[in-house]
Amino acid sequence: MIIVPAEPRDVTTLLAFRKDAAAWLRALGTDQWSRPYPADKLLATIEAGSVFMLRDGPTTAATITLTPDAEVGLWSDEELAEPSLFVNKLTVDRDYAGQNLGGRLLDWAGDRARRAGAEWIRLDAWTANENLQRYYLGHGFTHVRTVREGVAVNGGPRVSGWLAQRPARFADHGFTDCTPEPERLPRAA
Repeated sequence: MIIVPAEPRDVTTLLAFRKDAAAWLRALGTDQWSRPYPADKLLATIEAGSVFMLRDGPTTAATITLTPDAEVGLWSDEELAEPSLFVNKLTVDRDYAGQNLGGRLLDWAGDRARRAGAEWIRLDAWTANENLQRYYLGHGFTHVRTVREGVAVNGGPRVSGWLAQRPARFADHGFTDCTPEPERLPRAA
């Protein structure tokens, strides 16, 4: 399998991934991702070079967003001063479930973050999705805190404020990485 940067033509695939993931999550009893994600915001993250696709031949098996931008109001100024990359929208196609692709994508993200000079990979997860939180803990993340107050970037109530991090580290994720070398993160003054 290869990992490549997403292209604008991938918006339809990514929106379908999110819709399918929301249906699967709903069947598990959580409302995570129940609000439709705006296609224009998704396109902007693709154009920023933050969205990556895991391809199995012509099929997209999974996706991950890895960005230097944290959601406003979640991380402290001290934490934001530490070079970090933030994982978002990790989604595995249900046909590929059970193959540890999500875990390997997290390893890829940590490897890419380390090559960019990051100390941490960080994420915020759905506050009510304890299964997802356990998943991240099982993949070496440490819970930092849960933020419930405030308003999310999209204007709705804060629902994704379970914060976790793990050190950025080189990793053998097993994918053929066809992404450009990451830009180096600036060091705090």
